[in-house]
Amino acid sequence: MPITTLDPKTALIVIDLQNSMMAAPTVHPMPQVVKQASLLADAFRRHSLPVVLVNVGGGAPGRIQAPRPPALERAADWNAILPQMNQQPSDHLVTKRAWGAFTTTDLDARLKGEGVTQVVICGVATSIGCESTARSAHELGYNVTLAIDAMSDPNADCYTNSVMRIFPRLGETGTTAEIIKVLDGAA
Repeated sequence: MPITTLDPKTALIVIDLQNSMMAAPTVHPMPQVVKQASLLADAFRRHSLPVVLVNVGGGAPGRIQAPRPPALERAADWNAILPQMNQQPSDHLVTKRAWGAFTTTDLDARLKGEGVTQVVICGVATSIGCESTARSAHELGYNVTLAIDAMSDPNADCYTNSVMRIFPRLGETGTTAEIIKVLDGAA
């Protein structure tokens, strides 16, 4: 469903745009994804709306069938938010240890405490962090919008499945420009 409106109290949630992700193989070039996400963050800040920057601090400990990625030598700042996101003191930083940003974090309480009724989600990976966060947001009663040109995935089929089949069942999708146009029109 195309973007129709944004609630007066909408928050932007940026998933995993951190140092370690710039070298990750994705179907859309990461510099372009980061540029679009940065434009969204700037627009939300300009309208004094919440910006939530999410990074991943580790994984859930449970058993999985797929092999875990080999341990990488991580720089001390491997999970620092990318400088292109222009992190501001007013931004909320959420460190997650699961795919979704709501799982085992205080994100829901924080957003509801600020009166947020809608979220716009972008970042990586489309079929993992973004989709998991969108599913939780939908289940928690938020209106959900997904910025499909400000996200990417390591797998083209997974990206397409999320965008074409899953996201329309969770909310509305659109481009960064469309979201900013609605945001600016709602001001």
